[in-house]
Amino acid sequence: MLHVVFFEPRIPGNTGNAIRLAAATGATLHLVEPLGFVMDEPRLKRAGLDYHDLAHVVVHPDLDAAMAALAGSRVFAFTTHTEQRYTDVEYRDGDVLMFGPEPTGLPPEALEHPAVTGLLRIPMQPGRRSLNLTNAASTAVYEAWRQLGFPGGI
Repeated sequence: MLHVVFFEPRIPGNTGNAIRLAAATGATLHLVEPLGFVMDEPRLKRAGLDYHDLAHVVVHPDLDAAMAALAGSRVFAFTTHTEQRYTDVEYRDGDVLMFGPEPTGLPPEALEHPAVTGLLRIPMQPGRRSLNLTNAASTAVYEAWRQLGFPGGI
């Protein structure tokens, strides 16, 4: 099983879409507080449709708590501040894919956290800041899940 970490997400619709991603792929979604919304936010529920009961979502009070819960897993932090591409990794079951909040991305303290195994980027055209948060997470999750052989998928 893969783990997706959203560090301090701020936009409820993106997190709702991530709930759908987790349900569709079997990944666990980890949300690191503070959140920019409450979990019963209507926009979060609308974006997640009826997938809330099908997804495994865990909320952590801070990054240290999230990393402690995921101890022993490789943690890949996504950033534009590295040259290594997300496709250069041979993913393993249990890997963690961590993404930062909109619109700033992961702060230095998250990128430099001792639990972080490596930094990865998703290539884009020059002059573009970033992808939508859940689009980036989807791109990475599906690559990792593909490499694992789509376990549980039909």
